Amino acid sequence: MLRRKNKERRMTLGSHLRELRKRLSWSAGFILVGTVAGWFFFDPVFKILQQPLIEITQERGIDAVINFGTVVSAFDLRLQLSIFLGILVTAPIWLYNIWAFIAPGLKAKERKYSLAFIFASTPLFLVGTTLAWTSLPGFVIALVSFTPEGSSNVISAAEYVLFSIRILLIFGLAFVMPVALVLLNMVGVVTGRGILKAWRVAILVICVVSALATPVADLFSMFLLVIPLTALYFSAVGIALLNDKRKNLKLSKLMDEEPAFD
Repeated sequence: MLRRKNKERRMTLGSHLRELRKRLSWSAGFILVGTVAGWFFFDPVFKILQQPLIEITQERGIDAVINFGTVVSAFDLRLQLSIFLGILVTAPIWLYNIWAFIAPGLKAKERKYSLAFIFASTPLFLVGTTLAWTSLPGFVIALVSFTPEGSSNVISAAEYVLFSIRILLIFGLAFVMPVALVLLNMVGVVTGRGILKAWRVAILVICVVSALATPVADLFSMFLLVIPLTALYFSAVGIALLNDKRKNLKLSKLMDEEPAFD
């Protein structure tokens, strides 16, 4: 009898709260483990981030050093970067826990779309961050090269690390945006023609984001981000137009199959 009444497997408020606490506990535990691992990986990661400054001081004779302004700043930076690395490395685990908590309340089609978004956006985010990582030394060298001759460029360690993280995140999120457009089209929020009509605005936004994310003097570094983002945008337009065509064909087929009444 109870099984019949609970055919849809609805959970009580208390069950939801227990499930949420379990998911949060597992996520927090893995993030804590990742943070501890990030603490020990701080030195090699920071060494890699410093490499562009070391190169420019040796090759061009520019005096540029990373500075820790206070007694506790080195500890604070190590802790902050360790937490960031812990969250980044354990992202698949805590994202899965979020998904596992939300999925039972979604319809089959909604679950399919959200899974497609996760599987498509994750590699694109990694591609964006990889491109940013390989381009980061060029950005640092180009910016530090503006230091006037005979002067020193004393860079705050916290600002330098935050600058690097910002570049990585902007590149990664920029590569995910076309997937978000496709998802909005799949759920019926926007049409392919609507996305295509906004191509001028989209190109402008892409150029502005690329200029902000690549704060260097040469246009090549800017187009390094503009070209793939533009290609991804028009790929999203093509997928959205094909999806709209599929929906229209399905709708017309259903209308033709409806019996006519005199």
